[in-house]
Amino acid sequence: MSQYQRLLLITNPLLRQSSGLNHAAALAKASGAGLHILALMPSLKGLSVLEEGNRAQARERFLQEHRQMFDAQVDNLRSRQIEVTSQVVWAQDLERDILQHVAEYRPDLLIKEIEQVSPFKRAFFTPLDWHLLRHCPVPVYLVGGNGYVLPRKVVAAVEVTDSESADSDLNERIIRQANALAIQCDAELHLVSACDLSAAYLADMGGLPLAHLTRAMRDDMQKAFLHLAGRFGVPSEYRHFIDGHPVNVLSGFAEERHADVIVMGRVQPSGLSKLLGSTTEHILYQVPCCVLAV
Repeated sequence: MSQYQRLLLITNPLLRQSSGLNHAAALAKASGAGLHILALMPSLKGLSVLEEGNRAQARERFLQEHRQMFDAQVDNLRSRQIEVTSQVVWAQDLERDILQHVAEYRPDLLIKEIEQVSPFKRAFFTPLDWHLLRHCPVPVYLVGGNGYVLPRKVVAAVEVTDSESADSDLNERIIRQANALAIQCDAELHLVSACDLSAAYLADMGGLPLAHLTRAMRDDMQKAFLHLAGRFGVPSEYRHFIDGHPVNVLSGFAEERHADVIVMGRVQPSGLSKLLGSTTEHILYQVPCCVLAV
């Protein structure tokens, strides 16, 4: 049985071309899952100047016109033997409306295009995609990059420590989700872990004991990584233990290896990290591919 039975795509009916729609359709076709498309129409400021009665008529007429255009795209998906339903509705509060539909539809996966937000804007406003990563109760598949609509290379990004990892359960969910996606799409599965031991750079500054310590920590972390890879039967050529900051490591790996999807964990940030964003949140704006957050 496929791991996906119900997919929910969030899109904007004003977009003439939607990569999210193409990705969702390809995954639905490959998995045999039912696809529900929720097209959320953002409120139009220009309608506020109209009288109450005229405003209601204009809203309904505008919605109906775009519903008809959107229905043509849906009919095209049905002609490809994809089971699909759709809604085109006004959105009052995007985050609230999306989470409400997730609760009602109970999909196995929420699919949405990545919304590019500048660092300046992120400093003052939490992006919608970050809200979904923090609060959506199901895995979130955020579409980005220009890769294949059906993944050919899936990367499972895990975090290991020099001892038993506190996130071992999360690592296991990441690998299982990535492996299932790879099997579903007949894709390669790569396992990647970034080793960020910045203290090791002090070796050239006379900190020899510290350098020995960090090398030992790295060796232990690599052993833990290889043990994890062995548990899940990842071939040796698809295991990648790389030194560096996680965002830099993953973005560089995705670009060099032409990855289509990076599967990562998501945790509830707190304190300063809640303002600055987690590694998974920042990856959205760095990698040239899709991100599946577990």
